[in-house]
Amino acid sequence: MLWNAARVRGFAVEATDGRVGVVDDFLFDDVSWRVRWVVVEAGPWPSKRKVLLQPAVLGRIDRPDREISVALTKRKVMESPDAATERSVSRQMETEVCDHYGWTPYWRDAVFEDGYGYVGGATAPSILLASDGRREARADRERDEDDPHLRGMTAVTGYHVHAADGAIGHVEDFLIGDSDWRVHFLLVDTGTWLPGRKVLISPSIAQEIDWSARTVRLAADRQTVKDGPPYDAATTLDANSERRIHDHYGDGDVGAAAPAYPSGDAGNFG
Repeated sequence: MLWNAARVRGFAVEATDGRVGVVDDFLFDDVSWRVRWVVVEAGPWPSKRKVLLQPAVLGRIDRPDREISVALTKRKVMESPDAATERSVSRQMETEVCDHYGWTPYWRDAVFEDGYGYVGGATAPSILLASDGRREARADRERDEDDPHLRGMTAVTGYHVHAADGAIGHVEDFLIGDSDWRVHFLLVDTGTWLPGRKVLISPSIAQEIDWSARTVRLAADRQTVKDGPPYDAATTLDANSERRIHDHYGDGDVGAAAPAYPSGDAGNFG
């Protein structure tokens, strides 16, 4: 099922022994387009602080009750290291969190291609599999430094989106899957370029996120975006619709690998 990230923020996080906080943000990796961490505002006021949880420990998102369960105790979450998410997340911070919970860091787990249990292989989306050389270069660059590819969705919301031949609008939201915790689409408000219209952009054509310029650059021209399947928030997005969008942007393997939506839940955006 796909969810608007903005709508999940504020959902309660229920530990095994009671409520521990609320969802504050999602930290995603712009190389693999996986949600690496869920930022939780934990604890009672005025001692609230932000902590990080891996998506793998979360249960299903409960829309009616606006909550997400987590297979941890309140004490375990509250004793985890603080997350200084107002700046880019450091590898040291991620390591401290993993050490606290006894988790294997996703960047060290050679068994899994892109972390916490998602196995690469013939059915894995091709855009998610970085080359060995790219991964090694990135590891060298990021060791003991802030991770330039890991940022909050809240921070990227509002970034200007530029096609190869001009601006098309700004990032309004992200559509994420609750079965694979992957960014399936960027929701873009086209502003004055196509007044009153919003489009879904596949991460496969998001060529670069420029943090300093607050822009997302696409490897596609404006006409390609304009000719894409129409987006209507009032209708549901089923697996076939998602596949058509991915096919339009030339990454059909991603659409084919996407999990089928259960009957009745077909792409409801939350």
